[in-house]
Amino acid sequence: MHDSSKIARDCSAQPSSQTRRVSPTNPFIEFHNEEIEQSISDRFEQQVARYPDRIAIKTGSCTLTYDALNKAANQVAWAILAKQGKANEPVALLFEHHVPMITAILGALKAGKISVPLDPSFPTPRIALMLENSQAGLIVGNNHHSSLLDQLAGAERRALYVDELSSSFSDENPGLSIAPQTIASIMYTSGSTGQPKGVTQSHHNILQKVMSHTNDFHISLDDRLSLLYSCGFSASVRNIFGALLNGAALFPFDLHKEGLDPLAKWLMRENISMYFSVPTLFRRFVGTLDESERISSVRLIYLGSEGVTKEDVELFKKHFSAECILVNSLASNETGTARQYFIDKDTEIEGSTVPVGYEVRDKEVLLLDEEGKKVGFNQMGEIAVRSRFLSPGYWRKPDLTQTKFLADPNGGDERIYLTGDLGLMLPDGCLLHMGRKDFQVKVRGIKIEVGEIESILLALEQVKEVAVVASEGQGEEKRLIAYVVAAANCQPTVSVLRRALREKLPDYMIPSAFVLLEALPLTPTGKLDRRALPDPGRSRPELETPLVLPRTEVERKLARIWAEAFGLEEVGIHDDFFELGGDSLLATQLVSRVCTALEVELPQTCVFEEPTVAELATRITQAQG
Repeated sequence: MHDSSKIARDCSAQPSSQTRRVSPTNPFIEFHNEEIEQSISDRFEQQVARYPDRIAIKTGSCTLTYDALNKAANQVAWAILAKQGKANEPVALLFEHHVPMITAILGALKAGKISVPLDPSFPTPRIALMLENSQAGLIVGNNHHSSLLDQLAGAERRALYVDELSSSFSDENPGLSIAPQTIASIMYTSGSTGQPKGVTQSHHNILQKVMSHTNDFHISLDDRLSLLYSCGFSASVRNIFGALLNGAALFPFDLHKEGLDPLAKWLMRENISMYFSVPTLFRRFVGTLDESERISSVRLIYLGSEGVTKEDVELFKKHFSAECILVNSLASNETGTARQYFIDKDTEIEGSTVPVGYEVRDKEVLLLDEEGKKVGFNQMGEIAVRSRFLSPGYWRKPDLTQTKFLADPNGGDERIYLTGDLGLMLPDGCLLHMGRKDFQVKVRGIKIEVGEIESILLALEQVKEVAVVASEGQGEEKRLIAYVVAAANCQPTVSVLRRALREKLPDYMIPSAFVLLEALPLTPTGKLDRRALPDPGRSRPELETPLVLPRTEVERKLARIWAEAFGLEEVGIHDDFFELGGDSLLATQLVSRVCTALEVELPQTCVFEEPTVAELATRITQAQG
């Protein structure tokens, strides 16, 4: 652990002098520093008063003005207050990726509560762990998830159905006095102990993030912001409040239901001006575009949570307008955005990796050695972020908070967060991200503690040892690989291992490949030698289903497409797509390739309904016949 006293003399800010500054030029209303000294609901209600008839949020089936959204949120707030009173306590929110979740988040904040958004697509045991840790006494949802809501509520907590709110609940603002430092939200992320951990944020912190993004990105009344993230991920905060606290419009798009193929047309049809996602999603989305296709409506693309490559920049230049700007960033749940790198069509990228860039307001980046002393330019060190706008800490984990968040060595109100990332500072103040210090990884921009996956596998009687790593796959996308040593007289199949993980973890934490080993490789000192772990290769995994080769021309074409998608030599016609390592994003890509190769139209959900080559071939043959 770093000693904060050793950091005191090394906390001077780095210079920032980009040779050619790139920034938005569109007019906007500046977000002033004094405006963060209030609650989120106060700021939102100010926008309602100014722009009551402007669109606040829109999906394919619902459009709400600021006034309508405010009234709906007020009714939720009064209903919460009727059940739970005015104490600042957690309230769990269980909704799909739609307008009701945004309404409930605002309602909880208006009631002075701590918002705990939960994704109903997660395994029920994982949601239950989050509920137990949050100690939420109330869970808010709708009839769409009534059985799950009742199951999770049980005898320990109350359930509130927003579909059944009585008209007796007022649609007037509750008018509670909420201090800026009040805790506003808990967002859960992967934990190394096998338990998800909750990162807290105050109204003050969230408003500072919105101020920073508003002023840096020139968020204006005319902007339309995409919302592709689940509201259970911290990145959604930037999109939701970046729009709703500036009089702009928020446009949720459900990738899991819609897939990637319609995304480009949706962006153009809805005239989306600001696109936010992780680089992997951006890469796959742009891969669906025709060679000459352009997205002219988007003026700013924000990518974060993963490394951006030179190839990503080339895709940006090829498919977006000359006025569009690409922003790469360094950010985390605990710190918010700490560095930014603005790119336009004239920006030249040297090397294969794009820098995470230059300093942002109110955030200072330090690079520290093992003793907590700052390293010089062109030297690698652990990235630490110093600010008074860091997360208050981890919910109900004071020891972990004390370990990761260091007090201001000068006795001020700033703190220092140790990110566990490695960085290198160039002489002009530009930061390069050099990977993780520990074995925490990011896949598709989501932070994952591989120890959580390992602990679940080790709990199985069939498993003796396990190591989970993130490896570069096709297209330079990271994927999780699990290396498993079986217990004596056991030979677990990949099907068994996947099934055990799916019962407790969301899809993005399920490894893409499993490799069975006689023993894990060790260093001379007896530690696991992760660098010596073998490549998973192209062999078909050991499944419960025996290998059956294609019998018809349609099955042969499908099997080839599947094998290419998974990087395997062959697949059987009865192999389950998800047992091979498939996920929802890969499913959308696969469906697109199938439709093109076989000249057939299929819904994005077909792989979920017919997850084997044989089943999908039957559906296609019937459609063609």
